[in-house]
Amino acid sequence: MGRVSSTRRTFVTTAAAAGTAAAVTTAAGPARAAVPTAAPGPSVAVLGGGVAGLTAAHELAERGFAVTVYERRALGGKARSMGVPGSARGGRAELPAEHGFRFIPGIYHNLPDTMRRVPFPGNANGVWDNLVAPPEMAMARTGKEDLRFPLPWPGHRPPDLTLDDIRRALTALLETFSSVPVWESAHFINRMLVFCTSCDERRNGPWEERSWWDFTGAARMSYDYQRLLAVGVTRNIVATRAEEASTRTIGTVLEALLLNSLGRGADGPVDRILDAPTNEAWIDPWVAHLTSLGVGFRVGWTVREVLYGSGRVTGVAVEDPDGARRTVTADHYVQAMPVEHARRTWGTALRAADPQLARCDGLRTDWMTGIQFYLTERAPLVDGHLNCVDSPWSLTAIQQARHWASHDFPADFGDGTAVDCLSVDISEWNKPGVLYGRTARQCTREQVAREVWAQLKAALNDTGRTVLKDSALHSWFLDPGVSGLGTPHPVNEDELLIHPVGTWRLRPAAVTRIPNLFLAGDYVAVDIDLATMEGANASARAAVNGLLDRVGSAAERCAIVPLFRPPELAAAKRHDRLRLRLGLPNLLDLG
Repeated sequence: MGRVSSTRRTFVTTAAAAGTAAAVTTAAGPARAAVPTAAPGPSVAVLGGGVAGLTAAHELAERGFAVTVYERRALGGKARSMGVPGSARGGRAELPAEHGFRFIPGIYHNLPDTMRRVPFPGNANGVWDNLVAPPEMAMARTGKEDLRFPLPWPGHRPPDLTLDDIRRALTALLETFSSVPVWESAHFINRMLVFCTSCDERRNGPWEERSWWDFTGAARMSYDYQRLLAVGVTRNIVATRAEEASTRTIGTVLEALLLNSLGRGADGPVDRILDAPTNEAWIDPWVAHLTSLGVGFRVGWTVREVLYGSGRVTGVAVEDPDGARRTVTADHYVQAMPVEHARRTWGTALRAADPQLARCDGLRTDWMTGIQFYLTERAPLVDGHLNCVDSPWSLTAIQQARHWASHDFPADFGDGTAVDCLSVDISEWNKPGVLYGRTARQCTREQVAREVWAQLKAALNDTGRTVLKDSALHSWFLDPGVSGLGTPHPVNEDELLIHPVGTWRLRPAAVTRIPNLFLAGDYVAVDIDLATMEGANASARAAVNGLLDRVGSAAERCAIVPLFRPPELAAAKRHDRLRLRLGLPNLLDLG
């Protein structure tokens, strides 16, 4: 029987029972008496219980503020895991499900710092010790051998190889080299060198206004160049289209991952995941720790409007779990909601008080949603993430059981017959699939599952080996945030911020002109220009620092670690700054 920690499973229940520190009033009645807490400081209402909201609550509670978190659905937001309803049998837990698999690369520094400060039984470094590093990844090609890459890092043991593995690896390399001409590879390398030596002014100016597709010259390159180096690193990884994604955004994250792979400025390996379902390994312990610090939680409370008057936020109109309208009041407010939900709560007067709120209407979101397939046989897949670069729906996936050492999967989950979970992210929802000729939005939930399974098999069962078997498919689970599929008006409650050219300037700062309102979320302007948990964490730290400044607090400010910048390139960037001012291209820019 695998080890299943009972403490891991009970954190959310404990946290949800915690008292609130901010005053809650009904529309017609007086304020309720607040449940006493140990926190003596001013009250703060944190609107949203995802990574940004929990980070803000953490930093504020450590500095003596009385904090209450209001979350409409479930703590952890898009980062949370969940169980498949009705799937548990014989005392086991429900089959593990999630919005999408977690990916915590070594380029993150702020989020890992928070994780180290969340206690976990037996871990010297808190929940951070629950991170594990897959030793390899793969780019799964349809009709070609898959490209497998080792991810070198101290402690990684190369996978055992057979002669067939060696044959397939050599075939994949030769197929790739023959389909991507040497001059195209050299061109891409040149483009990366140009970006890495570009000054901030060029990145924030010309490169922000130029798409990755155009910057890399993808339109005049081979199909494989486009799929591997243009589309593969944009649509599949960050759910944005290469044709419209900002070069600033894509170049920044690729530069950081490249430096990470070289061991520079890294918190850890390029690829890290959690060693158990996310709530068990991270979110539940976090909520329990925040509860111990006096943070109160109100789950099932939906923010309807941020109320404004006399130059301040006067309260927040919310709907409680019973559907009753209430007004929440506090001294300060940190709005930590996704941008597509936050901007619905900003009225005309609030927007007029700070124009950056209105600019957020120009920010765009898109669909990137997870589906899990439960298998009765463990598939012989890569020991890490795989990117199905030729799949119409831009699929990425990871087989999870082998990375969850504390669990015997069939003994701990479901009905005992499922031995693994293949967790898949669907990044493209607007292109026709291979079974029905429909986009993912046009398919029903069942059709989405069949289509994704077919595209996975097309990528993995295509070179004389059956990797995924229909007979081994136990069941599937599609993220419940998606509804109305197959109808004219499908809805996704958990869209992902995307990064078209020119949108960096639309992103707001964490500190607003309203003296008691602060913003946190992955849409807020921070150093890592990408919709990530790291961005959510860093923005929450910036919001807390802004609040501390506003109240004149003597408390230590939150550390915010920027992306690593190699000092060896500083001189090249200074030279590029001079060239930009003279109207000249980057010295290495060959067009």
